[in-house]
Amino acid sequence: MANTLPQLIEEDIQRLEDCLRELLERSDSTTALIIDLGGFLISSQGDSKRFDLTTIAALASGAYMANQTIANLIHETDFNSVYQQGEKYSMFAVRVDEQCLLVVIFKAQVSVGLVKYFSAHTVERIAAQMRVAHDRDPGCGLDLSELNLADTSDVFKRKTG
Repeated sequence: MANTLPQLIEEDIQRLEDCLRELLERSDSTTALIIDLGGFLISSQGDSKRFDLTTIAALASGAYMANQTIANLIHETDFNSVYQQGEKYSMFAVRVDEQCLLVVIFKAQVSVGLVKYFSAHTVERIAAQMRVAHDRDPGCGLDLSELNLADTSDVFKRKTG
C-alpha cells in the first residue's frame, strides 16, 4: 500500500465514525480521532466542543513521530503508541497503519488499560476499512499535506447517482 491515504467515500467515513462511537461507549472515553501521520484530522467522534481537535491532531501526530525517533535512537524498531497522562484528561495515540493514527482522549479517572484494550479492536476495524478504501482504487490516494486548502474542488465533489 502506498504511503498516501486512500480516497475515502461517504460509506468509509460512516464506518470509521461507527468504529469511533463504539470505542467511546465501550471505553468510557470522551473523544476519539482518526488522523493521518501528517497531523490532519480525518474523522472524529465524541466531545468536539471542549477541545480544538485540529490542533490536537497536529500535536498528537508530532508527539507520535517524536516517540518514533526516540525508538530509533535506542535501537528499537518501533513504539506503536504514545500515552500522555494528565490530571483531568489523558491521551492515548496508537498507529493504525502506515498512514494514520487513532487518538483517544479520556478522563484521567478512566484506566489507560481499558482504553488500550478496546482500542486494539478499533484499530483492526479502522485498518480493515482503510484497506477496503485502498482496494477500491489502488492507484488513487491523497497526501493531505499537499492539498491546496484554498481550492478543495478536486477533493470534495458532489455525489452522483
